[in-house]
Amino acid sequence: MMVEVSVTSPPSVDAAPGPENGPRAGSKASTPPAVLGTYGRVAAWLSKRVEVALAQVELTLPQYRVLGILAEGSAAASGLAERLAVRRPSITALIDGLLARGLVDRRQEDADRRRVELRLTPEGVRTLAGADAAVDDYLIAIAGHLPDKEEAMALRSLELWARAMVESRQGPRPDTDDAAPDASVAPTPPRGARR
Repeated sequence: MMVEVSVTSPPSVDAAPGPENGPRAGSKASTPPAVLGTYGRVAAWLSKRVEVALAQVELTLPQYRVLGILAEGSAAASGLAERLAVRRPSITALIDGLLARGLVDRRQEDADRRRVELRLTPEGVRTLAGADAAVDDYLIAIAGHLPDKEEAMALRSLELWARAMVESRQGPRPDTDDAAPDASVAPTPPRGARR
């Protein structure tokens, strides 16, 4: 089932009560707040919420992104700069900070001594796991202000965005829709999500 949502229009009247909405105990005077902005502004707002959660584990969003990429396997700094869409000097400063904290180490490749690979240290793996938990818990708490069905949809949409971004790196989308997932299969909620 495909649901179309406009972020420039106010939410429906069955929006969940929350600190922004106030109580809904039959009060006809309370009006749900308008959703601010476009998809881009909502994504930026969500990104800021991720930064707030990361502050609990003393990581910045760029550091978190680097640790996440390195969790997929070792990488050269030039490859990280490309994946993060930043210039090489920016990634060097970022890596230096992670090296100083003992979260990442540099190793020369055995096959090509000129190539230096970056890898997560055991402390980097632990820090990333803590960051993942902090961000997931924070986003689940935010989504928890929605009715259960919408909460599940909000969390599932993040999984779909992740898949779309991975697939977008692989080139243009094929014209067929044969690979569409079965809509009758309920998604598995992320760790800690309410059922």
